[in-house]
Amino acid sequence: MKRYELNEAQWAKIAALLPGKANDPGRTGSDNRLFVNGCLWVLRSGAHWCDLPERYGRWKTVHRRFSRWCHSGVWERVFDTLTADRDNTYLMLDSTIVRAHQQAATGKGGPKDQALGRSRGGLTTKVHMLADTLGRPLRFRITAGQAHDITAAADLLKGQKAKAVLADKAYDSNDLRELIAGMKAEAVIPSKRNRKVFIPHDKAAYKHRNQIERCFGRMKHFRRFATRYDRRASHFTGFVHLAAAMIWLR
Repeated sequence: MKRYELNEAQWAKIAALLPGKANDPGRTGSDNRLFVNGCLWVLRSGAHWCDLPERYGRWKTVHRRFSRWCHSGVWERVFDTLTADRDNTYLMLDSTIVRAHQQAATGKGGPKDQALGRSRGGLTTKVHMLADTLGRPLRFRITAGQAHDITAAADLLKGQKAKAVLADKAYDSNDLRELIAGMKAEAVIPSKRNRKVFIPHDKAAYKHRNQIERCFGRMKHFRRFATRYDRRASHFTGFVHLAAAMIWLR
C-alpha cells in the first residue's frame, strides 16, 4: 500500500457507497479504489493535478472524474453515510479560515460566487463545521472568508438533536439561543462582553469544545484543506468532504 492510500478496512467501508457498482446503470467503476487513492494523494500532498503519479492514471481523466463526483454530490453522500454512527450528546459549532492561493482566484469570472472573500488574512474562504461529542465532523457550510461565524449556524443545526450545543462567544446571539431552545437543547455559549445581562453556561461541558478545534487541526494535515488551491467552490467542497470522510475512517 502506497502512502496516503486506503487500507483494506477503510476501503471495505466505502466501496459499496460509490457509483459504478455492477448493479448500477452506466459504466462499471472497476478502478474506483485506484481513483479514490489518486484523489487522496492530491488532497494530502497539495500538489497540482498534473503532478499526479502515473500509477493513478492520466491526471486529466482523474481530475475530470473528480469534478463530476463533486457536482453530483458523491463525496458528500459518502461522508453523510459514514456519520450515521454519531454521538449527539453534544453538538459543537465552530469555523476556520482557509487561506486561498492566488490561483484560486484566476480564470474566467475570478472569485465571483466561489466562496472567496477578503479578510485579515487576505483572500480567504471560511469553513463552518458542526461536530459531534467526539469532535467528528457532521456537516459543513462554505462561505467567503469575511462572513461572520454565526451566519451558517442555523443551517448547520437544522434537523439536528442533542442535549446541548457548544460554541464560543462569536455565536452568542438571542436568535441562536432561541433556535437551540426550540431543539430542546441547552445552549453552552459564553456571553459576549457587551451583553447587558450575562447568561451563565455550563463550564464543565464547555471544556469539551476543544474537540472540534482538534478536529480542524487534524483536517489541516490535508494540504488541500489547509490551503485552498481550487478555483471552483464545488471542488474545494468535495475535498472538504473527502478529508472529513477520512476522519471517520480512522
